[in-house]
Amino acid sequence: MTSFITALLALVAGYFIYGRVVDRIFGVEPDRKTPALTKTDGVDYVPLPWYKIFLVQFLNIAGLGPIFGAIMGVLYGPSAFLWIVFGCIFAGGVHDYLSGMLSIRHGGQSIPEIVGTYLGEGFRKFMRGFSVILLVLVGVVFMMGPAGLLANLGGEGMLAKSGFWLSIILAYYFIATILPVDKLISKVYPLFGATLLIMAVGVGGMLIVKGLPIPEVGADTSHPAGLPMWPMLFVTIACGAISGFHATQSPMMARCLPTETYGRRVFYGAMIAEGAVALIWAAAAMAFFPNGIEGLNDVLSQGGAGLVVKEISVGLMGTFGGLLAILGVIACPITSGDTAFRSVRLIIADALNMEQTSTRNRLMLAVPVFAIGFALTFVDFNIIWRYFAFSNQLLATIVLWAASMYLVQNGKWHWLTTVPAVFMTAVCATYIVMAPEGLGLSTAVAYPAGIAGALLSFVLFIVRSRRLTVSTAAAA
Repeated sequence: MTSFITALLALVAGYFIYGRVVDRIFGVEPDRKTPALTKTDGVDYVPLPWYKIFLVQFLNIAGLGPIFGAIMGVLYGPSAFLWIVFGCIFAGGVHDYLSGMLSIRHGGQSIPEIVGTYLGEGFRKFMRGFSVILLVLVGVVFMMGPAGLLANLGGEGMLAKSGFWLSIILAYYFIATILPVDKLISKVYPLFGATLLIMAVGVGGMLIVKGLPIPEVGADTSHPAGLPMWPMLFVTIACGAISGFHATQSPMMARCLPTETYGRRVFYGAMIAEGAVALIWAAAAMAFFPNGIEGLNDVLSQGGAGLVVKEISVGLMGTFGGLLAILGVIACPITSGDTAFRSVRLIIADALNMEQTSTRNRLMLAVPVFAIGFALTFVDFNIIWRYFAFSNQLLATIVLWAASMYLVQNGKWHWLTTVPAVFMTAVCATYIVMAPEGLGLSTAVAYPAGIAGALLSFVLFIVRSRRLTVSTAAAA
């Protein structure tokens, strides 16, 4: 268990050490009034205690990704531990922190508006459409996943049908999307967030108590389907390491933060907590089944990641404890899906400059969005997941480049976000060239194309940042 325990300790150290570095580079202003105080409207801009915001943020971002993504990601072996740890500390945590804090500095704006400010009007328009598409995909994925889990719990008749649970989840999503944030989300979600953390600790604790053989980093493993680790692992495990979806959620909580000093706890801290959840489920998936990763692959082929969650939870914690763990896993995506649809409403409202204190205005935006989401539930889940995974990482990459431009414009150390931006550009470019849902070309073409795309993006950024520096100096 050396690799597993070391990885958990590294995440904790990353929060206290690198998290402070990120906070210092950004330059928190404790006395600066946040949008929660200057734009309070009783609907979306509502000051809340930091611990509630942390738990809501954690629950919002910790959907199926750190669980299902981690389970499918460990088919590549224990090297997944490295991606989760380094991804969380140096990419995901930085990405979530900057997207939240930049929203605070820009009056609580949604992420497409922030990207447009630093990368131009073209990117603003692209991000508006792209973010809406991604969030609708997220909402659909997080409807279908928990509906399947609930149906798998057993029962008879309607209770064993995923369609029944799908309709209930959809109705709940609609209500949560249009209600003020302090009426439902801030009251119920902290409890669900705490439950998810407790259940993850329970699964991780039983791994240690039972002494299951968790493979060490460096073990000789290969993906059962022969898929290459680069770049597939870095797209498969998204929410547990870095996820563009988080950038759509951080502004929602930025509208509730009463002071900038809580930014590291809420945004960076929630990403670290999600990484810990991903590590625990990755370790459990590798260690629980006979024959290790081959056994995991057999269960995945029989019933997908949902069956894996059920088998691990009941096997490690018994029937009752397993049921509680499964319910925690179910609550996780449900409470991310509804905030995904809520974010769609806010992004469209920001783009149209439509105030949201009116229930009528909220309904005008929510109804057509949910109609589209419902239609997509008839599409194969695996297809939806693949497009969601790539779109997720592409969005994160764009946000990192926007954050780099912000740091350049404000004379701060831009390498904080530029290095992970270059890395993620290489991941996305390589993936779309070789993936079946992309161009489907060989690695001999995809690998050089990915490197070339990353280098080109870096050169363009450096050229633009130097022009900006020169113009700023001339104006001064």
